[in-house]
Amino acid sequence: MQKKSMDFLVYPPNLQVLDLASIVGMYRARGEPRRAQTGEYFACTRTKKLVKEAKFWFGLYYSQPAWDKLLTKDATGYPMTEVEFAILGMTIYPPEGNSHRSNIEAHAGVIPQLSFLIVNDLRQFGFVQEYDSGMLGITSNGQRALEGFAKRAYERKFTPEMLTVFSGEHARPKIEEAEKKDQLQTRLF
Repeated sequence: MQKKSMDFLVYPPNLQVLDLASIVGMYRARGEPRRAQTGEYFACTRTKKLVKEAKFWFGLYYSQPAWDKLLTKDATGYPMTEVEFAILGMTIYPPEGNSHRSNIEAHAGVIPQLSFLIVNDLRQFGFVQEYDSGMLGITSNGQRALEGFAKRAYERKFTPEMLTVFSGEHARPKIEEAEKKDQLQTRLF
């Protein structure tokens, strides 16, 4: 399904280049207000204007008005992206009919470490609930946030076709591994 708007936050597509500590640090710092050092400025990613104070998002800076425009209605200030949207949607329409946390994290569209952090935050903010069996379910707050994102991105109510996992566009990201060259190693002894 075609998006009508891209007015929402996006995770960088190459997060796999970071180590786990960097991912966690950047994830935890998202949305934090930052103040430029004396004599320096930040450039707002959306407006391109120079500002002294900005919100931080994975190396990007947003002025407060630009940040506010990217927040999803009914998400209570939580910065929603397509990944959070996908996780919330998969709690209602799970891939392969399996709403277990590990299955939803595997299909979230980001590296596993980040999907783990996102599910934890969605639980903490009251958008999803995790049962003793490990299954995830959406809460009424999560349903409102899901609908708010669907209206923002697609200008209509949520349907499962909006989820990339069901449209065939979805690919599970993998951490790149170094290639080995087939070379004979000389014996030292």
